[in-house]
Amino acid sequence: MIKHDVIVIGGGLAGMRAAVEAAERGSDVAIVSKMHPVRSHSGAAQGGINAALGNREDDSPESHAFDCVKGSDYLGDQDAIEAMCEDAPRQIIWLEHRGCIFSRLPDGRLAQRPFGGAGSARTCYSADVTGLVILHTLWEQLERFNVRVYEEYFCTALCVEDGIGAGVVAYNMRNGELELITAPATIFATGGTGRMYAKTTNGYASTADGLGIAFRAGLPIMDMEFVQFHPTSLKENGVLLSEAARGEGAHLLNADGERFMFKYAPTKGELASRDVVSRAAWTEIMQGRGVDGCVLLDLRHLGREKILERLPQIRELALDATGKDAVKEPIPILPGMHYTMGGIETDMWGKTRIPGVYAAGETACVSVHGANRLGGNSLLETIVFGARAARDATEYAKKNPGIKSSGRTLKAEQDRVSEMLARTSGERAPQIRKRVNATMSENAFIFRDDAQLRKACEDLREAREAIKHVTVMDKSKTFNTDLVGTFETEFLIEAAQCVTHGALARTESRGAQARTDYPERDDNKWLVHTLAWKTDGDPRLDYSRKVTFTKWQPEVRSY
Repeated sequence: MIKHDVIVIGGGLAGMRAAVEAAERGSDVAIVSKMHPVRSHSGAAQGGINAALGNREDDSPESHAFDCVKGSDYLGDQDAIEAMCEDAPRQIIWLEHRGCIFSRLPDGRLAQRPFGGAGSARTCYSADVTGLVILHTLWEQLERFNVRVYEEYFCTALCVEDGIGAGVVAYNMRNGELELITAPATIFATGGTGRMYAKTTNGYASTADGLGIAFRAGLPIMDMEFVQFHPTSLKENGVLLSEAARGEGAHLLNADGERFMFKYAPTKGELASRDVVSRAAWTEIMQGRGVDGCVLLDLRHLGREKILERLPQIRELALDATGKDAVKEPIPILPGMHYTMGGIETDMWGKTRIPGVYAAGETACVSVHGANRLGGNSLLETIVFGARAARDATEYAKKNPGIKSSGRTLKAEQDRVSEMLARTSGERAPQIRKRVNATMSENAFIFRDDAQLRKACEDLREAREAIKHVTVMDKSKTFNTDLVGTFETEFLIEAAQCVTHGALARTESRGAQARTDYPERDDNKWLVHTLAWKTDGDPRLDYSRKVTFTKWQPEVRSY
């Protein structure tokens, strides 16, 4: 049995920031991760991290908060949004003091670029590799504090003893054993759910792990119907081309060479919020004004020098995938699944409804993004709420040092895995996952309607039943990627069901939820969060959690 004061499940930005904060506060903290932390999907974040640093007279934390509230289509909880925006400048300085190399202006101040839906240029950046730079900065801090990392441990279950969190069970890929890792405080920071869809900007590790574990343990999952589709991903492989390109002045063109965004967002154009731009791009494609199922991202007018200085990775990614040089010709792009606004329900300190269990980052729903996240706020959320969750978790662990696990969950998981490996007939997980990917991509994409969502719900019920009888062909103990893939597929099915049932029940269009049969926002009925609870069948939905308002009442959202 492994014991610590605080364990962090996941080694991306939220997980590492939580671990560093706990270590700075003197806790015995460890990270449990299915991969090396520096390989986490956080490293793929390109564009930047938002903060009102005071470098511009037209910006402030309050302005930042209003942009988030408006961007969320008034579904974000305003107390949490204000807390994030107030803390943002402090966290940027914290990172900078620990060696994070941000791009700078000639006078030495941190450079900031415009991003979609923002009223001011407040996105700090490191060229177009911001996530990777922050990730390496935090890894250095883990090394500094000698934080233990249990690498290639796949968490399968949360231990709950008498209603209190007591650690996790994890599959140790190196020796093939299921192991009990106990701690008074557990922080889930396992990232997103992108692999529900056939094409996504997310890495292969974004499989809803923490979300699925929490859901099975009896925690509610919040606002999962709100899935962000990024306007600019590569058709060939789904890889992201950052909003940084449009922040630096890139244009979106249709087949006629028209900058079409000003038809949909007369003021902001290409820098409208992501849900607006994605719907616009998809509409152009669906109405026959696309180019081979895409629209075009045009950077040519920015010039070679600016592209190589500020957007080198975008050029390289496009060149590798398409053979097109962004310096010389437009790049074909289309919207792709990018981010999950929903997640494990938490308060502003990352606390869940089970004492001792926390969540932070994309796997959590605070809610600071509401129905639509603004670009530059995902990295900010990981840093702010990773730190906040760790602060509360370390205090909780100090006050509750004697929490132990009975081993009941470990025994249950050992029996479950043994039964899974003993089966010799049934479908394999990749076949089931392909069907999940297909129905989500076809029926729960940018535009949805009743018939599509009912079809998705039915397909996912079939997948849920099929996964109960799945066959794991690889019977070996160590590094059994067939087994790991089966765990991941189980989690993805449960997350996908929360998406489709929530989307079907919410009879309105708000943010990233665009219902063609309910095209208007309904503030009278739907200023509530969706809470999905696990049952033996479909998720049970309730709407007992209302949206928190502090300063800003709902208005018509236009860009």
